Amino acid sequence: MSEQTTLTEYERIAHLGPVCICNNLRRAARLVTNYYDKLFEPTGLRVSQVTILAVLCSAGAQTINEMAEILELDRTTLSRNLKPLVRQDLLTIAPGADQRTRVVSLTPEGEAVLFKALPIWEQAQSDMVKGIGETNAELLLAHLAEAATLVQLS
Repeated sequence: MSEQTTLTEYERIAHLGPVCICNNLRRAARLVTNYYDKLFEPTGLRVSQVTILAVLCSAGAQTINEMAEILELDRTTLSRNLKPLVRQDLLTIAPGADQRTRVVSLTPEGEAVLFKALPIWEQAQSDMVKGIGETNAELLLAHLAEAATLVQLS
């Protein structure tokens, strides 16, 4: 390989980190998740768990497959994420209409902790919107939806 080609490849690699959409999205997601999780500490929940409880509260009991589709998670990851919530008696998992399905339901305790988490989420969300600006928040959500659609179509 010539020195010119090597230098160009090194330059291309150096350029990768700062402009990589995936890398920067994941980095931002980790930081924002940590921010929300820190605020949720008094509830004993993480933001990902609040989302699961919110889906059950809004949509009612769901099969694991239905929940996985709503949350855009694979079934195995969702099942793993449900276990701590079952241990905390925040939700139940029961046999469904046939042997292959399991139905997830929010318990009264789960609803109560979700209601406790709601004002914390509202404050975190307000802080984020205030920090980046309402227009930027709307644009960010629109761009994230576009990116999700793009990868779903590929």
